[in-house]
Amino acid sequence: MIYQYNCDFRAKNLNLVTALFLRFYFEKKSFTVQKWTPFVQNRTKMKKTNASILIIDDQEDILFASKVYLKKYFETIYTLNNPKNIVELLAKNTIDVVLLDMNYRIGFEDGREGLYLLKEIKTLSPKTVVILMTAFGKVETAVEGLKSGAFDYILKPWENQKLLESVKQAVDKARKEQKKMKSPEIADDFFIGNSEIIKKAYSLADKVAKTDANVLILGENGTGKFVLAHHIYAQSERKNQPFINVDLGSLNSNIFESELFGYAKGAFTDAKTDTPGRFEMAQNGTIFLDEIGNVPLHLQSKLLQVIQTKTVTRLGETKPRPLNVRIITATNLNLKLEVADKNFREDLYYRINTMEIVLPPLRERIEDKIPLAEYLLEKISEKYGRSQITFDKKVLEQIEKHAWNGNIREMENKIERAVILCENNKINVSDLDLEQITEYENPDDIQLSSVEKATVEKALLKHNNNISKTAEELGLSRGSLYRRLEKYNISTN
Repeated sequence: MIYQYNCDFRAKNLNLVTALFLRFYFEKKSFTVQKWTPFVQNRTKMKKTNASILIIDDQEDILFASKVYLKKYFETIYTLNNPKNIVELLAKNTIDVVLLDMNYRIGFEDGREGLYLLKEIKTLSPKTVVILMTAFGKVETAVEGLKSGAFDYILKPWENQKLLESVKQAVDKARKEQKKMKSPEIADDFFIGNSEIIKKAYSLADKVAKTDANVLILGENGTGKFVLAHHIYAQSERKNQPFINVDLGSLNSNIFESELFGYAKGAFTDAKTDTPGRFEMAQNGTIFLDEIGNVPLHLQSKLLQVIQTKTVTRLGETKPRPLNVRIITATNLNLKLEVADKNFREDLYYRINTMEIVLPPLRERIEDKIPLAEYLLEKISEKYGRSQITFDKKVLEQIEKHAWNGNIREMENKIERAVILCENNKINVSDLDLEQITEYENPDDIQLSSVEKATVEKALLKHNNNISKTAEELGLSRGSLYRRLEKYNISTN
């Protein structure tokens, strides 16, 4: 039987009902379209924008509706109903814009998954522009997403014209970002500093970058470990291959192996397709394992096996797959002490530590504080379209005196807040909102520290600098004793 119907696409909104109607009929092999209205027959073919759009949502009908609409305006549309496949798709394709839903688990609508995925996307593909999709009433989380690097957000159900305009603007933004990435001067646009201690760290990084040696980066939170890792990658022979960043500290132990090593179809309940892990995603490139000190002891052996054999075995498989990957790791912990306390495997420590680079805290880079603040101000002001903003003289004095325990991350956060709040293009003391931490110490604390230092030195002398015996007498673990030696700058040589 041949059916007839008239279809007019002039409606402003191709809504979900319309999409389902079209999907039902167009996907049936027995259905034949015999007649279109003159409007459809005579309309001129619209020129599409050469751009790649990725839509991520766990609802198939949302994916279908948005794809049908956006396909009329853009050359390539990808859809994903499982956010776990983002890494693989971004590794294989250049994506200009991602439309990202913020919730994927039934009963959880706090948007946390969306914020996590946003961070992943911006790490894997910095030039990709992200638009968040959220339900009405969840705007607060979307705004948090904007602060984390999202370009825009749209409410579901959306108005087609608003969706189109947002995607068009995002494509324009992506083009500008891609143009910047092609410029050598801007591609490495980050602040290093003039202090000897930071120049020494980057000089060492430049030397090791040309090799395939494993690198361990040590430093407090906010000191720029990711930036240094990416700098090593950008200076290496693998710079045109993938750079995969993995925050091990945020990986639940239940998904540790599936995320890092991948899995075969049927390996567990939700394993519906063969999926490569992060190591395979980084094939021929570089993998950055951040917060490696937080990996539970029982999982460290599995990580060691991969690094040692240069192979990876997916869950559900028995045959190892060869790996050609450069490994960079980082932590804010003192791994020597963790090894002494038996919290970190000694053999894994030596595997990842072919070259160790220590990033200094900002409090040790006095001469870099103001230049760094001015660099961040310029960068953040440009982001908010307020390029004329400057620091008040008193603010510069505060910046130089402040301890910056949160390091560069704290400084960036404070300056961004100040840019938003300041009036008359001048950041004053109240805008920066620094809680001044003085160098004053409580006399009682000083006395206790002196007593403790003397006690440790006395015990060391008694046992001829034998760490085990000294720790036993003081009632400390070896790791705790090492911390005190470091704290009081006591040498055992």
